[in-house]
Amino acid sequence: MSSFFSFSQLQILSFSNNVISVHLKAMYLLCIILMAFDPTEGQTAKLVINASRSSGMQIPDTFMGVFFEEINHAGAGGLWAELVNNRGFEAEGEKVPSSLHPWEVIGDKPAIVVSIDQTSVFQRNRNALRMEVHCDHSSSCLPDGVGISNPGFWGMNIEKGKKYKVVFYVRSTEGIDLKVSFVGTNGGKLASSEISGVGVNASTWRRVERVLEATETNHYSSLQITATGKGTVWLDQVSAMPLDTYKGHGFRMDLFQMVAELKPRVFRFPGGCYVEGNVLKNAFQWKQTVGPWENRRGHYGDIWDYWTDDGFGFFEGLQLAEDLNALPIWVFNNGISHSEQVNVSAISPFVQDALDGIEFAIGSPTSRWGSIRASMGHPQPFNLKYLAVGNEDCQNNLIPIYQGNYPVFYEAIKRVYPDIQIITNCDASKQPLTHPADLYDYHHYSLTANDMFHKAEDFDHASRTGPKAFVSEYALIKEDAGNGTLLAAVAEAGFLIGLEKNSDVVSMVNYAPLFVNTNDRKWTPDAIVFDSHQVYGIPSYWLIKLFKESSGATFLNSTLQTDSPTLAASAISWKSSVDGTSILRIKVANLDKKAVIIEISIEGLESSVSFSKLTKTVLTSSNPMDENSFSEPNKVVPKESLIQNAGKIINVHIDPVSVTSFDFNM
Repeated sequence: MSSFFSFSQLQILSFSNNVISVHLKAMYLLCIILMAFDPTEGQTAKLVINASRSSGMQIPDTFMGVFFEEINHAGAGGLWAELVNNRGFEAEGEKVPSSLHPWEVIGDKPAIVVSIDQTSVFQRNRNALRMEVHCDHSSSCLPDGVGISNPGFWGMNIEKGKKYKVVFYVRSTEGIDLKVSFVGTNGGKLASSEISGVGVNASTWRRVERVLEATETNHYSSLQITATGKGTVWLDQVSAMPLDTYKGHGFRMDLFQMVAELKPRVFRFPGGCYVEGNVLKNAFQWKQTVGPWENRRGHYGDIWDYWTDDGFGFFEGLQLAEDLNALPIWVFNNGISHSEQVNVSAISPFVQDALDGIEFAIGSPTSRWGSIRASMGHPQPFNLKYLAVGNEDCQNNLIPIYQGNYPVFYEAIKRVYPDIQIITNCDASKQPLTHPADLYDYHHYSLTANDMFHKAEDFDHASRTGPKAFVSEYALIKEDAGNGTLLAAVAEAGFLIGLEKNSDVVSMVNYAPLFVNTNDRKWTPDAIVFDSHQVYGIPSYWLIKLFKESSGATFLNSTLQTDSPTLAASAISWKSSVDGTSILRIKVANLDKKAVIIEISIEGLESSVSFSKLTKTVLTSSNPMDENSFSEPNKVVPKESLIQNAGKIINVHIDPVSVTSFDFNM
């Protein structure tokens, strides 16, 4: 509620004396006055900003970034637009017979018998599906035949007028005709294509590719491959991808756009705990994820408990960083998983693996690993400048092992690639490192909003010399955060404002995690929520957008005078890349349930400087625990308004539990 009432509010008192008495008018006026000066709005504060050219410090260009991990099905079926789940029938790994899940059989025995054997043409993933068809048009086959069906990742989004490329490998003992179709939840065909006489020689595999154009829309479709003639058919590596991925690079367009709108300057990948694995054989192994997708083994991500086909691999992570115009930060395994460790005496293969990975990313297209990158369509090197040696490994009983292994990686990499920036897992915010590093990794997940709001104070007393901090994972979690509340976003705003103030020692910042498929939440909250066809950002996502211009901006000296421990503010300035206009942005985070009247005073500007426009942007809602959803994706999003005739001193209203941004065009 505003602290002032307008003349228009008093006009309601002009009723005729025949309707309302003078005494009632007076009582009504008193009520309005009492409401206008609601005690919940009694707080005041003053923010003094020095906007002179000599004031402030440069925030690093790399300040705001994003972190991608294969968690919550963020990759395949998510940002990686593959529609088929378990496309190579490998989902049980070395177990034979492997699990068909989520494939289903169309038809009953004895008309069709389906099994898995290890006769695939691909040596690195030997499982293939064997389909024995014992019926035909004249003997108990279903009208559209028998076969197999894949529902994708909780439904395939097939849209009218769009095209989809279906690829699979097949061989058969007879010249059996097949049909590949997208089928809606009501059983209707959305698109289909017939494949005649798929084979005459059991030892010959054939690659089949079809582009299907949908005639109808169904967001929860499935892919079917069926036959109506007797014989035995083997199938392997069944893939379906929309043709409208970003630049044809395989990234789902709406999810890519959500990330791109954050304007990240750095891109950390592929994890996270995903890099470590619970056991080392299930850790992310980059060499198994490059080259043709058909030859990728895939692996069981035992930390997050699901199989991934590694369609989103090392190359795709580097490509995504490039497409986002962000610097890639590769996190690699240093011989440590959650339950197994390799000590320094046996670490050499892991060191060589890291060196080979660097060569893949930035080596000559004629080098051993650079040539594989070139064969994948990227002869030019990627812009890899940062490496993180492990993830969360310098803690508890792992510290001696990590500190024994780390120097071997550091020395080997610096010897060959002296300009590469190396990030240690050991935290140097409270005490100096015992080994060399260019940056140190800092993770923080708060359990309460108040703790999150103030956590950046850790860096107030951090050493101003030595390696800088990379805050590669942060978020408010548990009860205060829900699945992504306004309260969490405001708490994180206080944290980010604190990091801006300490950006002389904090170089990079990432929220975590980035994505979640709402059908299988392994972790919550997550910045971007999606299913087969929908997407929305939680309030924390919209908060990050309010900080995206901080990268490379000038942090201005300012003083906040307040008695409230839950009020934080900062000021930055930068020049617009569009028209060169100078912009001054003030951000105020108010975690309190009471509103604040804040006087903002801008000093140090030349007398000729005036404000051509003042835009006020507010992230708030009626309830601190409000969340966005598919039904209400914009329930908690920033709302803009213009303030006319702004001067160098203004008094502004700050809502309870809110983040407010003021942009001055100068």
